[in-house]
Amino acid sequence: MSERVFHACSAATMLVDEQDYGLIDDAAIAAKDGRIEWVGAAGNLPELYQGWSKTDLGGALVTPALIDCHTHLVFGGDRSHEFSLRLVGASYEEIARAGGGINSTVEATRAASDEELLASALTRVDDLISDGVAVIEVKSGYGLTIEHELRMLRVARAIEQHRPVRICTSWLAAHALPPEYADAPDAYIDEVAIPGLEKAQGEGLVDAVDGFCEGIGFTPEQIRRVFEKARELGIPVKLHAEQLSDLKGAMLASEFDALSADHLEYLAEEDVPTLAEKGVVAVMLPGAFYALRESKLPPIDALRANTVPMAVATDSNPGSSPMSSLRLAMNMACTLFRLTPEEALAGTTRNAAAALGIGSEYGSIEAGKRCDLAVWNATHPNYLSYWIAGDLLRGPISAGKFNEH
Repeated sequence: MSERVFHACSAATMLVDEQDYGLIDDAAIAAKDGRIEWVGAAGNLPELYQGWSKTDLGGALVTPALIDCHTHLVFGGDRSHEFSLRLVGASYEEIARAGGGINSTVEATRAASDEELLASALTRVDDLISDGVAVIEVKSGYGLTIEHELRMLRVARAIEQHRPVRICTSWLAAHALPPEYADAPDAYIDEVAIPGLEKAQGEGLVDAVDGFCEGIGFTPEQIRRVFEKARELGIPVKLHAEQLSDLKGAMLASEFDALSADHLEYLAEEDVPTLAEKGVVAVMLPGAFYALRESKLPPIDALRANTVPMAVATDSNPGSSPMSSLRLAMNMACTLFRLTPEEALAGTTRNAAAALGIGSEYGSIEAGKRCDLAVWNATHPNYLSYWIAGDLLRGPISAGKFNEH
């Protein structure tokens, strides 16, 4: 039995009904067997916990462990050459239609071995861990055959065997059309995306189903067929929606009670109340906005006014968001999208957990949840979004055990 009290710290509890981060200046956190038993002001620590082993955190800031709820970090190769093309004016869509973009990563991913895919993914996982991340969502979508899509998810699952993180997987076969299905999107949905999902579910490889609803991706009608299969199998859905145009993907996601709708730069303000009504999390991905030099902002004010939960993620991928720092994504969300630092931290803790359907376990510091926390060399949670990059993490608390760097 493991019983410990962490004290001499400030705790940003991120409780949903509390303002100012739910911050407790002189806090104590009691944990037993990897779960939080109690949190509050140190002076109010109940007698029950007084005799437990204690860890002095030396005045550090403690937050829930961070959660990156949207990544594509298993892939082969890189697309640094496309970076140069975009700098001289080529758009993301132009590059994709010329054979670059996602399909160039598909070719490299298919050619890579499982060992190569895992090794490259672990470098990005290590970056995220150094940013206080304990949960990472990883999508398929760069294989685009049944076996290669399954292989990507197997590699993603294998990350947990090598690093102290939880991996949540999403089936994203409806990401792009591979060359062998050029001009045959309906056949691809029928022959790859849907039957592959059934196999992935049979192997226990999929936690959610995703799609790319866009002019260079798939239509709402095509995504609907995938989502109907997901509903039949009892798997929750999420969706890349309204990144480059307004195809009403977010409304489709809402119809299927999606965990999240992601990107949303072109989301119409009149559609925002539907997201609120259905409890769909709006996932902000400022890295892609920045890398693609976009100018159309998500309707942040409307999302805020309708109390739609907003999450923030890296969208870590080789093309449109080549980054592996969640804190940098938080800074970008504040600087580019005008989120407050508190909204940015909620977006990588409480709301990110909701976007993955794991809010009962992660995302806030409260009794009953996992004692997976981040201990920071910072005096106030604003600092996590304010300071651009750099190593601020003193160490993670994983399942109630502090591993100081």
